[in-house]
Amino acid sequence: MTTGQGVVIGKFYPPHAGHRHLIRTAAVASAHLAVVVLGNRFENIGVADRVRWLAAEFDGTDVQVIGMPNDCPEDYDSPDIWRAHDEALRIALRTNGITAVDTVFSSEEYGEELAGHFGAAHVLVDAARTTYPVSGTLCRDNLTAAWRNIIKPARQDLAVRIILVGAESTGTSTLAGALTEHYRSSYPELVDVPEFGRQYTYDKLAALQMTSPGAEVPDLVWTSEDFTVIGERQNELENEAAARCPLVIADTDSIATSLFERIYIGEHSHGSYRAVQQLPRRDLYLITDHHGVAFEDDGWREAEHPRAEMTEWFEEELTAAGHSWILVSGDHERRMRTATGIIDLVIPRRHRFTSPPWATRTVLAGVE
Repeated sequence: MTTGQGVVIGKFYPPHAGHRHLIRTAAVASAHLAVVVLGNRFENIGVADRVRWLAAEFDGTDVQVIGMPNDCPEDYDSPDIWRAHDEALRIALRTNGITAVDTVFSSEEYGEELAGHFGAAHVLVDAARTTYPVSGTLCRDNLTAAWRNIIKPARQDLAVRIILVGAESTGTSTLAGALTEHYRSSYPELVDVPEFGRQYTYDKLAALQMTSPGAEVPDLVWTSEDFTVIGERQNELENEAAARCPLVIADTDSIATSLFERIYIGEHSHGSYRAVQQLPRRDLYLITDHHGVAFEDDGWREAEHPRAEMTEWFEEELTAAGHSWILVSGDHERRMRTATGIIDLVIPRRHRFTSPPWATRTVLAGVE
């Protein structure tokens, strides 16, 4: 039977597969469904982010996601605290055009009392978490183990992204590969995010040689459309990696694509512009220094590019865009020490979840 106005309420800190199941179940059973995200200042992921992730997850559906900051403590035995929470929920709903609630859907026992306060029915959905054995507590305690259970839009933002860029023949790919191997023992799902432009060059040359046998890299004619394809695919590779693992180490990105476009075509070409505008959030750029690194022609580089100038371009572009970057210099061992030293500090800072002292923990049977 379908109810009229359904409501789901929660912290969604972070939103996971169990939340998705609850919302989908409620949406099927409701003519209209509102999902209210109540978060507080003591949690280090803001309400706006959680609302955005849930809205993206349910884009194209009739699910209405509402955010409401709420710093009220939790105390299920206090009628005064219940009233404070009820008022926050009532105002969140009313300011979004909802003045009556027919059914409250939840996976918690407190949903029964909450529904009663609104004169609504209560539907308990998978309280034992047998359909999806996951909880917000489990996700916060071990994000890496729970990663595939986090909804995809949240994974894209929560992933730590380390991006390596640099002028040609400055050791960028070597360092990216070494860092990936270094962290794979802690992140088994960590995958290579290669420089797509290199594979694109291989394919472009092979296509040219079909009609012009003996053609070489300098014979290639580059177009703005080429860099559109390269930039957008580079973003896709990075996002695919983030969907799999909470750590991403990428050998280049679409900002680098735009700088190579500047070299090959000129300032007037903007094929990679859209890809740069759609860059996902990132934590840190590592720029590989050209100083002390001899140029190596591997057969796929046309000539010694203006490496000093390009290093400067990277520093200027990343600074203008507000990104954090570090120039990594010295031999390979020194570069690795610099890189791992900062990455080891960034990861726990990004993946630490803070909670107020009254926060409750959901412990699932059989799950440690």
